[in-house]
Amino acid sequence: MMATADRFRPGNFDFADYRPRHFQWRLEGKVATITLDRPERKNPLTFESYAELRDAFRNLAYADAVKAVVITGAGGNFCSGGDVHEIIGPLVEMQRAGDMDGLLRFTRMTGDLVKAMRACPQPIVAAIDGVCAGAGAILAMASDLRLGTAASKVAFLFVRVGLAGADMGACNILPRIIGAGRAAELLFTGRAMDGGEAERWGFFNRLCSPGELLPEAQSLARSLAEGPTFAHAMTKRCIHQEWSMGIDDAIEAEAQAQAICMQTRDYERAYEAFVAKRRPAFEGN
Repeated sequence: MMATADRFRPGNFDFADYRPRHFQWRLEGKVATITLDRPERKNPLTFESYAELRDAFRNLAYADAVKAVVITGAGGNFCSGGDVHEIIGPLVEMQRAGDMDGLLRFTRMTGDLVKAMRACPQPIVAAIDGVCAGAGAILAMASDLRLGTAASKVAFLFVRVGLAGADMGACNILPRIIGAGRAAELLFTGRAMDGGEAERWGFFNRLCSPGELLPEAQSLARSLAEGPTFAHAMTKRCIHQEWSMGIDDAIEAEAQAQAICMQTRDYERAYEAFVAKRRPAFEGN
């Protein structure tokens, strides 16, 4: 007989045999690695890869075996943004045809990818080398943690193609990471931050050598995956939800969140381990 809890969700989505068409997927233990894999073009996004990434992050909410996610790019670059020929060209044709509905469907779909990244319970670690531009910079921004290299170049390029810097949540999320003045400079000018500046401004959590970037990102993800993952999901949810709260509402929301976490076995495990003078072994429940 189906357990009561299982009646109220789409099911435990099985990513073990997941075979996406538009990016690489690798699941090792509790950590999934997504690799954007068009290195000859610096890993640009297409209509199809946007949609497939959106669906993958949505389904991660039901993937109990996946506890942390790394997103990176192949060939020494992260992502060059939307493909000029496969996205921008068709969008210009829509504009010429007066297809406002089509343009809006596209921009809402790209925003839905960011919503899915922010809503999935797993912490997302971005490993960023080389070009990280346009929508690629947004993918990095929407991640929870970002590791970069000194050679990386992060640019929110929308103004350079005649668009607003207000894209996929950039005007909301980026100022919260690096501050309003710095975000305004990047969004108005479209200029690139090098790795050192990105670290100083707080966009990167730390810099790594190119050869150690992905291993360090995966090591960080593994450490999160071995932690109290129910509590990590609660932390991520609170960080996201409290952006629109006043301090009193935020304190109350965190009181409720912490009381919920205190009902988990991981909370007991931590206490029992402390008493026994050993390291706790968290299980995410």
